[in-house]
Amino acid sequence: MRVVLDTDVMVAGLRSNAGASRRIVRAALSKRFELLLSVPLMVEYEAVMKRREHLAAAGASSSDIDRILDALASVGTPVTPAFSWRPVLSDPADEMVLETAVNGIADMIVTFNLRHLGKAASRFGIRASRPPEAVRLLEV
Repeated sequence: MRVVLDTDVMVAGLRSNAGASRRIVRAALSKRFELLLSVPLMVEYEAVMKRREHLAAAGASSSDIDRILDALASVGTPVTPAFSWRPVLSDPADEMVLETAVNGIADMIVTFNLRHLGKAASRFGIRASRPPEAVRLLEV
């Protein structure tokens, strides 16, 4: 299954040792599903995950985030956004997630933001799921 992780899932996986988001990030690193990544999305992951409050909550350093992102890049499938449908969503960061999913022909977007991403993703035939549901669907 081809999957894009929203930034909120990456942050939740960073901040908590338990829970569905951490399981999904670990499953991505173990290649349990095909993780789709684009440069704009990776830049967004880095910018948000390196915020002081997230680093403090996770007990992580900026170097730790670099290692996580390097590991994701080593297992992920690169997606080059060839087409842009902007603006579809009100949040530009959500646009990066959607563009990566559409251009990468994703089966699923894992997000806490079903209100915005769910409707937009469905227009392109992509399922949007919260992490607990995604854990069940991905069998991770």
